[in-house]
Amino acid sequence: MLAYLATKDQFLLDAPTIEDIVKNEVKRKLGHNVGDAEYSSWRNSLGNAMYHAMNTPEIHGDAGVAIEYRVNGRAFRIDFMLSGKNAAGEESLVIIELKQWTDIEFSDLAEHVRAYVGGGVRDAPHPSYQAWSYLSHLKMYNEYIYDTKVSVNACAYLHNCDDETVVSASRYEEKLREVPVFIKGQIEQLRSMISANIEEGSGTGLLERIDAAVIRPSQQLADAVGSMLKGHEEFVLLDEQKTVLEKIVKAANDSLTGQKRALVINGGPGTGKSVISINALVRLTGQRLNARYVTPNAAPRAVFEAKLKKIFGKADIRSLFSGSGSFTESASESFDTLIVDEAHRLKMKSGMFRNLGENQVKEIIESAHTSVFFIDEAQKVTWADVGEILMIEEQAGLAGARIERLELTSQFRCGGSDDYMAWLDEVLGLHADTAHYFSRDKFDFQIFDSPTDLHKTIKEKNRLNNKSRVVAGYCWDWISKNNPNLSDITIDDFGYKATWNLTSDGSEWIISPKSVNEVGCIHTCQGLEVDYIGVIIGRDLICIDGVLVTDPSARAKTDKSLAGYKKEFKIDQISADIKADEIIRNTYRTLMSRGMKGCYVYFVDPATAEYFKKMMPS
Repeated sequence: MLAYLATKDQFLLDAPTIEDIVKNEVKRKLGHNVGDAEYSSWRNSLGNAMYHAMNTPEIHGDAGVAIEYRVNGRAFRIDFMLSGKNAAGEESLVIIELKQWTDIEFSDLAEHVRAYVGGGVRDAPHPSYQAWSYLSHLKMYNEYIYDTKVSVNACAYLHNCDDETVVSASRYEEKLREVPVFIKGQIEQLRSMISANIEEGSGTGLLERIDAAVIRPSQQLADAVGSMLKGHEEFVLLDEQKTVLEKIVKAANDSLTGQKRALVINGGPGTGKSVISINALVRLTGQRLNARYVTPNAAPRAVFEAKLKKIFGKADIRSLFSGSGSFTESASESFDTLIVDEAHRLKMKSGMFRNLGENQVKEIIESAHTSVFFIDEAQKVTWADVGEILMIEEQAGLAGARIERLELTSQFRCGGSDDYMAWLDEVLGLHADTAHYFSRDKFDFQIFDSPTDLHKTIKEKNRLNNKSRVVAGYCWDWISKNNPNLSDITIDDFGYKATWNLTSDGSEWIISPKSVNEVGCIHTCQGLEVDYIGVIIGRDLICIDGVLVTDPSARAKTDKSLAGYKKEFKIDQISADIKADEIIRNTYRTLMSRGMKGCYVYFVDPATAEYFKKMMPS
């Protein structure tokens, strides 16, 4: 959906008041309120920079102009598009990403720079990459573009920046070859790029056809994703997993011509929730349905993308994955199916400051014909997590959806042992279940008396296939964030020192080979799995007089999982303590269930180690 549509000649006439015109159209067509910063940016970027760039006979007066084109119901919008025909007589589209940045710095993140964004200097995608991702998304998802083979090109225009040292650096060379970046003083180069691709104007017809086109994956993308995932042993579905998958596929197809559907699939760690999610994505994408894999956790999305991008473009794959806060502005039923993994981690509001939207569950249900929620309420690990089965079903009922609840019970992660999870739940005090037959012959569970020995053993296991990692409860402050020379986790009795892995590999931590030397936490491993997991349990879980208790005060100051505890404690001490206790126990349950073959544990509190040793099966 686009806000402004005109020819180039009309745009030049509108330029003196373009910010007012666009503001009104964004509000009317997109339902988006415009802040002062965005309004000012239109005046500078459109009314000034693009007016001067377009005010030339090199660009045909009948070329189409579109401003603020919202892609596929998502929050991101393409700033400026031009349409017409190229020298070969083909329909042609040029995407222009506009930036007001002046000072730009290098970023530690791949394909990123640092610039003043949102009130401060932050990491942001390189403008060339951003424009390229929009180009790629249109070519893969807009049916008119890929069916009629519209020529699509893109560039970025940093009209306030007069130093190209950073944006044109060699590290960005690959994307720059496809999508050039122009800075202040390079208006002639920008005009040449536009005129080379838009040699002849053809009015606004092409832009209208693009805007009206059906959004669904191209056959190329469907084939590629299917061939990457089909047949891989890690994605083979067993028994009830296969049944759940087929129910999802059927519901997704039925809802296209019938009642809205909502499926709630309850299952513990290792029951195959993520595996089924990806298989469902493959099946529905293969049918060219507009489906998305959605998760509140960045880590699973990053790992799936990392595995797939080697065969297919990163931007193309990212079109299949989304965060849970991406639907605050989505049109009703703009997606065929949204598959939500880790639904227990859903929040009320979205955005960095939790100030966008109303309720992520409600927004996801409203945005799709079929919404699928994979959930394990025992993996709610932060104060802000609100995903619960009853709440999801209530929102689905209010939206008029037909609701179906399914259960996944067989545990396929921890050595195929349901008994290990039953034992773990009993020992942690989450569920009373003595009817288990947990055997360490099935699942390698060991308690270490030294964190140094534990980490050494995990490194030895990791040499086999890079599938072993160490994690810990967030009981040590992240001091290396500001001083990389410092160690975050220090256990003096053993001379053990380690660093949190919270930035160097980002959300791909669990598959980065060198990260075995570092320590992950709940925020970087939930929803993922390894062969062997080493877990350092801090003083937030201790044993007093033979009873396992939790201590919220032992959590690090840099951990935000319990943000809200102190406030609620002042209002209702009992309620706050119960919720904090549940979050801490859930955290260790989640950490200790990441391993498929084994879990090695070290307890900072000796009494807790003795408690677990006594509970070990003989």
